[in-house]
Amino acid sequence: MSITLSSLAGYNTKQTDPNAWDRTEFEQQLRAKGAGYHIHHPFNVRMNSGQLSEEDIRCWVANRFYYQINIPLKDAAVMSNCPDRETRRRWILRMLDHDGFDDNEGGIEAWTRLGEAVGISREELWSLKRVVPGVRFAVDAYVNFARQAPWQEAVCSSLTEMFAPKIHKDRLANWPGHYPWIESDGLAYFRSRISLAERDVEHGLEVTLDYFTTRSQQARALEILQFKLDILWSMLDAIEKACDLSHSEVDHA
Repeated sequence: MSITLSSLAGYNTKQTDPNAWDRTEFEQQLRAKGAGYHIHHPFNVRMNSGQLSEEDIRCWVANRFYYQINIPLKDAAVMSNCPDRETRRRWILRMLDHDGFDDNEGGIEAWTRLGEAVGISREELWSLKRVVPGVRFAVDAYVNFARQAPWQEAVCSSLTEMFAPKIHKDRLANWPGHYPWIESDGLAYFRSRISLAERDVEHGLEVTLDYFTTRSQQARALEILQFKLDILWSMLDAIEKACDLSHSEVDHA
């Protein structure tokens, strides 16, 4: 197999499939996947409309934290598989966003403050003892995918961030009214992620539109994005079940 400079960078430089979507249509197909984003999950709908109890909110925050602390591991896996220096220089910003750097505490610390704002101590949150098996399984599957898949496919899986700004804006708009007991400083994570997600989407789309240039590759990209959507949906399935069991235990106490 011959290796060209362009293949080292990981991009297809020529589109040869006449059946392939052009970049505009391909992006539209990717964005259409937002219909399956977990913003539409019944648990998130209930959360956004103020129907969750304080303990439900704590359950969600504690379980979602497992996802948050694994994002830098996923991004490190992408970088470890990527031979293109310029891509790595841009991708590493995602790790710094979560782990922090210099005086920037990062997203993981911001989520820790969210935990404290909803009544979970730092020690309890970081112990991960409240993380349910279904959430662990889903998150670990995502990290393992990033480790094992071609880096361009792992980048494609990150495109659920196309749909993230809306879910963050909804929380910022609705949580203060529905859950006034949550300290406002705890919502800083949601505020920070709106602009960062928009930046990350620009890069992720660039890689995906450049690399998946045949119709079969584009179909593969849609499968990958669906896989990531399923990860996020499965997490909420597991969290919702955990909350239901908790309610049942209280009812029978």
